[in-house]
Amino acid sequence: MSEQRLLLVDGMAILFRAYFATSFTGSIRRTSSGLPVNAVHGFVRYFMDAVNKFNPTHVICCWDMGSKTFRTEQYDGYKSNRPDAPEDLIPQFDLVKDVVASFNVPNVGIVGYEADDCIGTLANRFKHEAEVIVVTGDHDMLQLVDDCVSIAIMKKGIGNYMVYTPTTLLEERQLTPQQIIDMKGLMGDTSDNYPGVRGIGEKTAHKLILEHGSIDGLLANLDSVSKTVRAKIEADLEMLHLSRQLATIHCNAPLDTDMSLCGWSYDRNTVLNKFEELEFKSLVALIS
Repeated sequence: MSEQRLLLVDGMAILFRAYFATSFTGSIRRTSSGLPVNAVHGFVRYFMDAVNKFNPTHVICCWDMGSKTFRTEQYDGYKSNRPDAPEDLIPQFDLVKDVVASFNVPNVGIVGYEADDCIGTLANRFKHEAEVIVVTGDHDMLQLVDDCVSIAIMKKGIGNYMVYTPTTLLEERQLTPQQIIDMKGLMGDTSDNYPGVRGIGEKTAHKLILEHGSIDGLLANLDSVSKTVRAKIEADLEMLHLSRQLATIHCNAPLDTDMSLCGWSYDRNTVLNKFEELEFKSLVALIS
């Protein structure tokens, strides 16, 4: 096994999780000047926990860069159901990147692509040089699992992860990474707002993929499925293909990130200064 271990952090997933884990109480952590910092504060706790747990030699943090991407061009409705970010979270988008940068960790994102695509691209590029671990809350990432790439899905609370490898994915879901995409193509995704085949939910999608192996296998054997399922698929064939496209993480985004610039090592004083500025006294114990 490689001596090198690259931790790819899904920044947005963790920032949103940190925001909502603390904002439901109604009292938002602020600096003495009134700047909201609850999400950034929570982010640092999740981030340092992941670093301590997975012990990487290299770390990169990936971000979405606005809501317009090549997927919104393919399908107008893509993610159009998402509410605007809470007002208290908006100033924290830049703040959190400053904090990540203070740890000497590159912030990576490309306009027109999602963080998922950056993570997929980097995982693909560096998996021959390092063991890759992706920390996220997003189950779509399971399509990236392979012998060199593990996906650590964050569970409730800090420090709880379900780590997926090809073996655990097969055990838990009876699916291969490629079949994760085909499942989404059939059933759609309510949080990303694309429909898949109307009337086909998770259970039916799972059954069809297990029986036929893939969407292509299913379409080649439409005669063998029930009349009602067949009618649904035939009525929504175009959307089925589009949904599968929308569900696919692109692993060839134009990134020029260099692994040699991502080594996990930071200057403690730089981080302490940033913590002082944001009044994160309670987090100082997390940095050695």
